[in-house]
Amino acid sequence: MDEILKQVQDDIRKNKLTKFYKINNQIQATELRVIGEDGKQIGVLPKAEAVDYAVGQGLDLILIGETAVPPVAKVADYKKFLYQEEKKLKEAKKGQRATGVKEVRLGSPFVAMGDIETRARQVLAFLADGYLVKVVVKFVGRQITHPEFGHRVINKIVEMVGDKGKVDKIAHFEGKFLVATLSPVK
Repeated sequence: MDEILKQVQDDIRKNKLTKFYKINNQIQATELRVIGEDGKQIGVLPKAEAVDYAVGQGLDLILIGETAVPPVAKVADYKKFLYQEEKKLKEAKKGQRATGVKEVRLGSPFVAMGDIETRARQVLAFLADGYLVKVVVKFVGRQITHPEFGHRVINKIVEMVGDKGKVDKIAHFEGKFLVATLSPVK
């Protein structure tokens, strides 16, 4: 019992676990709704009887629903339970799509074709990961008098991206920056 508690405290310190589960005698509720290892409900039992039931099977009583009335506890091997919870978290993270906005900047409307190709590859990579991409062309000094060069650069990038991304916001000025937003095509 003390070994398990020390192990859990070590895991919490190492940030492996985000949630701490009370087990066996750490549970302070007087009555518990007990769920068996197979997931079937055993019933509402006094705490002492529930702990005896779990220990009698060589398992632990784990408090999983502290706010429920009465609190819910599961009979299971604690380390196996933690492993399964961690596995569920990883699986949930795997299914999540990347969200947010990535920004690709070009320092001038007079950039070389190689630079445009490099930025287009970056835009494609971000779109493939599911991000919105903000393409920004910076204008310095008198360059602002020729916005058509900035529009030409953004159009080339949009052309290179092709059907992998669509334009959400057409090119428009935000101060000294010409900005267009692209989103991934599903």
